[in-house]
Amino acid sequence: MGQLNNRNIAVLSESGFEETELTSPVERLKQEGATVHIISSKSGKIQAMKGDHEWTIEVNVDKTIAEANPENYDGLLIPGGVLNPDALRKNDQAVAFVKAFFSAGKPVAAICHGPQVLITAEVVKGRKMTSTKTIKIDLVNAGAHWEDEEVIVDEGLVTSRSPEDLPAFNDKMVEEFAEGVHEEQHS
Repeated sequence: MGQLNNRNIAVLSESGFEETELTSPVERLKQEGATVHIISSKSGKIQAMKGDHEWTIEVNVDKTIAEANPENYDGLLIPGGVLNPDALRKNDQAVAFVKAFFSAGKPVAAICHGPQVLITAEVVKGRKMTSTKTIKIDLVNAGAHWEDEEVIVDEGLVTSRSPEDLPAFNDKMVEEFAEGVHEEQHS
């Protein structure tokens, strides 16, 4: 029996996600017993990248953002990659989907460039966070307290810097998703 039996987790992504930042957490979530849905703006498949320029595997989309109801999920994972978060934050439905998790106090995990979506959703002010250094100034300007740590947990919000941090990120993500709603998470 895993820590996440009877938990439904949404993975919000577009094409251009960093391959291991989706595959490693999803594998761990499933090992812990979670039901995981890949959610994207379009049905079909989304494609991963390795680094900034090498397209790799394709992943099946389980539901479109329009089909997915945040109320049906216990946690949200946002993988990084350069293109993925940029596409998500331009999508009003995706931003509203993210905001719904914060409004309900549900745990959210974002890695590398993933927190860019949280900036657009206006949920980072006053939060202790980390990310890839390239978006540090964006998070600081949005009111986050940025620190250079492998993983930071702030009242149900889990953030990490890069694929190298995935072991620590996955552990804390599972822990927070298992704990469930965090009253302090409310935006």
